[in-house]
Amino acid sequence: MTQPSPLWIFGYGSLIWRVDFPFAERRPASIIGWTRRFWQGSSDHRGIPGAPGRVVTLTAEAGARCAGMAYRIDPARETEVMTALDHREQGGYHQLQLPIWFSATESVPGITYHAGLGNSDFLGDASVAAIASQVVHAKGPSGPNTEYVLELDLALQQLDADDHHVAAIAAEVRRLLGH
Repeated sequence: MTQPSPLWIFGYGSLIWRVDFPFAERRPASIIGWTRRFWQGSSDHRGIPGAPGRVVTLTAEAGARCAGMAYRIDPARETEVMTALDHREQGGYHQLQLPIWFSATESVPGITYHAGLGNSDFLGDASVAAIASQVVHAKGPSGPNTEYVLELDLALQQLDADDHHVAAIAAEVRRLLGH
């Protein structure tokens, strides 16, 4: 896959709040035509085989806008960053090239990671209660699944991003935890 130049990465999940790669610039951004959903299983980071956690992926939705964070990568570090991200985003995710929007009139070509329904870790839709219950009981090498959900919710609030799905899951997780 030919990478856009300069290389911009769009994060819509943990890449918003847990950045573990070097970047030259960071800007709030959005992608259009996609929505964020807790439909992807995580047996490698936020759960274990047989007891996966739930993490976000993108689902196509006409007119939707998914807020997140964009990172411009220094050209001298592109190979290093992409190798690390390909490893981090391994559990069913693949690279997706798309425009990243900074405003209604300013966009750049970029890359994000997407886990579609054809991958073996895809869990699909479920009720808010079912997703939250699975999250509360899941823990993996990267920590408890609750941390992922609550940190994502907080990061989206700090971006002033309105995401009803994430907010509903986070509220139910807090209720289940007694917060």
